[in-house]
Amino acid sequence: MREILFGAAYYDEYMPCERLREDIQMMKKAGINTVRIAESTWSTCEPQEGVFDFSHVEKVIDAMEEAGIHVIIGTPTYAIPTWMVKSHPDVLAETVNGRGIYGARQIMDITHPVFRFYAERVIRELMKRTAHRSCVIGYQVDNETKHYGTAGKNVQEKFVKYLREKFQDNLDSMNAEFGLDYWSNRINAWEDFPDVRGTINGSLGAEFEKFQRTLVDDFLGWQSGIVKEYKRDDQFVTHNFDFEWRGYSFGVQPNVNHYHASRSLTIAGADIYHPTQDDLTGREIAFGGDMARSLKQDNYLVLETEAQGFPGWLPYKGQLRLQAYSHIASGANSVMYWHWHSLHNARETYWKGLLSHDFQENDIYLEACVIGKELQEIGSHLVNLKKKNEAAVLVSNETLTALQWFGIDATESDKGKVAYNDVVRWIYDTLYGMNVECDFIWPESEDFGQYKMIVVPALYAAPDRLLEKLNRYVENGGCLVATFKTGFANENVKVSHEVQPRILRNCLGVKYHLFTFPKKVMLRGDMVEGTDNREAKVFMELLTLDGAEALAYYEHYNWNGYAAVTRNHFAEGYAYYIGCMMDQELLKRILIKALEDAGIKNIVKEEFPVIVRKGINDFGKSVWFYLNYSEKEQMALYEGSDGRDVLTGEPVKHQDSISIPAWGVRMIEG
Repeated sequence: MREILFGAAYYDEYMPCERLREDIQMMKKAGINTVRIAESTWSTCEPQEGVFDFSHVEKVIDAMEEAGIHVIIGTPTYAIPTWMVKSHPDVLAETVNGRGIYGARQIMDITHPVFRFYAERVIRELMKRTAHRSCVIGYQVDNETKHYGTAGKNVQEKFVKYLREKFQDNLDSMNAEFGLDYWSNRINAWEDFPDVRGTINGSLGAEFEKFQRTLVDDFLGWQSGIVKEYKRDDQFVTHNFDFEWRGYSFGVQPNVNHYHASRSLTIAGADIYHPTQDDLTGREIAFGGDMARSLKQDNYLVLETEAQGFPGWLPYKGQLRLQAYSHIASGANSVMYWHWHSLHNARETYWKGLLSHDFQENDIYLEACVIGKELQEIGSHLVNLKKKNEAAVLVSNETLTALQWFGIDATESDKGKVAYNDVVRWIYDTLYGMNVECDFIWPESEDFGQYKMIVVPALYAAPDRLLEKLNRYVENGGCLVATFKTGFANENVKVSHEVQPRILRNCLGVKYHLFTFPKKVMLRGDMVEGTDNREAKVFMELLTLDGAEALAYYEHYNWNGYAAVTRNHFAEGYAYYIGCMMDQELLKRILIKALEDAGIKNIVKEEFPVIVRKGINDFGKSVWFYLNYSEKEQMALYEGSDGRDVLTGEPVKHQDSISIPAWGVRMIEG
């Protein structure tokens, strides 16, 4: 791209009055150069079956083209019109809770042939009217797509075909691998295959969820294929992936495998939402950005992030600007708000945009004007920032699902409170606070060897070939940091009968037979001395040394003698194993030692609330971002080569002490 895309979603269809020209004037003042339109208004574009009205779309395109503002078109398929459901009620997804009732968005069966027929038709009609327009720079296929729990008869028939292919039509093999003899769940004929929504078998249930995720891959690939028939070579195809939602963007998305689903796109995209005010840390911005960038090992688009958002998210002065540069510091080539204006009715009335309900200038809009003006002046130095990180975190949708079936701290009557994403964020947030930038990798990622250190949080369900690949990674000189629950079951969630941690046992130099929940258990050893919180938390594996050295032991009258954290020098590399959860300060100490073994020289002295991120721009120069996530001015040591402040042009020398204002940012081009 040639510039940072700065903009917002814009819906002329939702406006209570005519104000397109006035909005464009305000956009131009704010430096907005891109709007995203059309993705949520199928019932407006096709009010009755086969009757098309794209006047709103064409009206906005005409006005934006005249104003010199780019347009991203969204295919309007994630919220279906009433007439379709009236004529074809079975397009609504049948889930574990039964058939849905019309009203909410994203309640359809994305595999249903009737839905697909109408979706294809409206996409083609939209493409005919927009692909040739000069202001249209790209397309977003659908919106935050997931499988929506679809599990009707047609989906289950596809699942049986999928299983027959996976197990080469061998029922005995499937029964053995899934353990279906238990409680007489054995299936002796494919024709007898039961409704999988009722299964109590974790292996079968997890496999069905894995299959459901492939439906998203197929659906987005299908839409992308249609769009690519019409789009110009200079137009991109993207999608706005979202994350596990805990009131904001939190972790790996359970219902989509981003890595697989992104293959049909030309550029990855993401929607990233997060707390603000005193709770603004930048962690969610960095997590979502690092994951989106890692999908294609390239720059990505932030297609939605908050301006005002919910009333509790109204940012303090300076925070909107800090957030924008935080996205760019992760490699984003766009910052786009949801949305331009605030809605006057309907579900998201109080999810507010850049403008409030009165459409007047306000502090948030005026801060956007500052951002827009700065990006017009310096954007060429920030676009297409490239990163070469030496550390990576391995994530797995299969493990996420498996640990939903078999929770980390689950009991017979309680599924537990600590989930896979809690462990992922425990690892990631600690690295983030240390200013260790990292990529994400997936089990299918090819080149593990490009990283000096790979951290593997709770990789519960893993195929043998992945564990063997991690073994080779260490043998060849890599540094592996694995946590409890890693390698315990195979890809079919079948627990190994070998001594744990099975294939990784030699690499890690440990073994264990027992595990439990820690109660009044502390950690002891040189690694933990002097820390305020030495408590073992959530889950503990009782490790026996088998070649490794212990960095920490359990301190408890019954568990004394068992190791909690180990380090093993294996062939050319090092392997660490963390047998329990613990305070982040202790985890940080372990990671510091692992970074030393990995040969990663983290020259940044600062830690949170000063976040330092780096990239190489199109001029081949390094850009250092110093982001202050606090209400107080902070000082930092500039560790790059002699350069200049990107905004002021003032010279900055290596080892200069620089000030970063409260909720502010400094950018230095070295």
